[in-house]
Amino acid sequence: MSSLSSAPPKLLALYITVPILAFGMGYLLGRPSGSQLRTTTDSEEEDSDDEPQEGLGSVKPSILEPCKMVLVVRTDLGMTKGKIAAQCSHATLACYKALQQSNPALLRHWERTGQAKITVQAKSEEELMILQAQAQSVNVCAKTIQDAGRTQIEAGSTTVLGVGPAPVDLVNVVTSEQKLL
Repeated sequence: MSSLSSAPPKLLALYITVPILAFGMGYLLGRPSGSQLRTTTDSEEEDSDDEPQEGLGSVKPSILEPCKMVLVVRTDLGMTKGKIAAQCSHATLACYKALQQSNPALLRHWERTGQAKITVQAKSEEELMILQAQAQSVNVCAKTIQDAGRTQIEAGSTTVLGVGPAPVDLVNVVTSEQKLL
């Protein structure tokens, strides 16, 4: 009989657990870091020219730090629930695409920490633009969505702002004062 099979159960569990934990920590710590994240204004019909936002590559959460995305919805447009859901989906996808291209490490971290998405309200387009500027000032992805005008809203109307994904503390700097939708 081998010496491993004669070891006490607690010692055997230790022999199994330590390598698994070491591998897991090595994997998390050894991931490549992302490159610079870009922010742009997207529409349902076509992509606009992407302008890089300086400093977004510096957004690198710690291993256990939670991340989230906040979707800021204009309430002054009178959108139906379905329209809001569609516009929030566009904003989520726009932010996801930006991170996928330019900061995949941050995107993977957000995915691993539950992909939290919160919807809040803004009362005007001006309020959205202020929040977008605040997000950019702290190097957080900020993507606005303009409606194509095919259904309820006038073409070109800014409907939703996606903020993040980014560490919760950074996103809260921008959106903590907004009321839940």
